[in-house]
Amino acid sequence: MESTFDTNAAAGARRNADPAELAKFSALAHRWWDPESEFKPLHDINPLRVGWVESLAGGLAGKRVVDVGCGGGIFAEALAHLGADVTGIDLSQKGIGVARLHQYESGANVDYRLESAEALANAMPGAFDVVTCLELLEHVPEPASTVAACARLAKPGGLVVFSTISRNPKSYVQAILGAEYALKLLPRGTHDWARFIRPSELAAFARHARLDLVAMKGLAYNPLTRTYRLTDDPSVNYLAAFTK
Repeated sequence: MESTFDTNAAAGARRNADPAELAKFSALAHRWWDPESEFKPLHDINPLRVGWVESLAGGLAGKRVVDVGCGGGIFAEALAHLGADVTGIDLSQKGIGVARLHQYESGANVDYRLESAEALANAMPGAFDVVTCLELLEHVPEPASTVAACARLAKPGGLVVFSTISRNPKSYVQAILGAEYALKLLPRGTHDWARFIRPSELAAFARHARLDLVAMKGLAYNPLTRTYRLTDDPSVNYLAAFTK
């Protein structure tokens, strides 16, 4: 009998993109590399996320990495500057266009592709030492399908890292009311609280994809100092790392 996860994965491979979400981020694509724009939080947290992934991977120099949902390339370029052989994929044509334009200025060694995780996993299974998928799961219709595709992309023993937002009353207050309305860190409507993913749900998706959890961190914002830090509390924004 086909499991719910198998059904979700099959459906996700066919339609795992939300046109409204793609349109929303495509409309802002030209502002990806403006550190004072709507993407300022991504610029601010980038060093923390890059450092965490680099430490878990035991260094990135010479390793093959794919960044799933790379957007304008903020995270992908940072990995490339550390010596990784990076592929960046996204389904936003405008986002990929901006990433490629910025690449001309930076000279970053990134292979940008307009492609889904599911399609690349079918074409290049087991090809990557490190797979990253940051701030994407809460924007796709079938997150289980994306998790499964990321697992297929990783080599045996490879590292797979996700970042997303947990779904609970605290995250509604902080990530929706706080970040989008009170502090205006993000445009209103950036996130749909109903699509947030609890750590237990992500862990279940990962177990079904034969991934083992190795580390988890929360990401906290201090509105007084306007700085971010990694914490041991994954109740709102969090990163989770798995091995295949």
